[in-house]
Amino acid sequence: MSTTQIDGAAVNPKANVYFDGKCVSHSITLADGRKASVGVILPATLTFGTGAPEIMEGVAGACEYRLPGTDTWQRAGVGDKFSVPGNTRFDIRVAEGETAYHYICYFG
Repeated sequence: MSTTQIDGAAVNPKANVYFDGKCVSHSITLADGRKASVGVILPATLTFGTGAPEIMEGVAGACEYRLPGTDTWQRAGVGDKFSVPGNTRFDIRVAEGETAYHYICYFG
């Protein structure tokens, strides 16, 4: 089951817009001080860099992702989580014609 409520979170109402609008997110600070973002990825293939380790949690739609050091694409959907190491890059894609991938990304 995916997260639908994050108690005690502070939300930055200004959107983070990446890749010409193919990814839009909002930064949040959780009650315990950890950082996260809540966003959506539209159909595209994107490469993200990480500072801290990240945990991606799908809340709607689906994506495929490729972690560093592998050529294998893996699928993630609603309720699925995957971890990305810090200080690296990973690929994520949503196929044309598919529902946008909505996510929560926990980091820091």
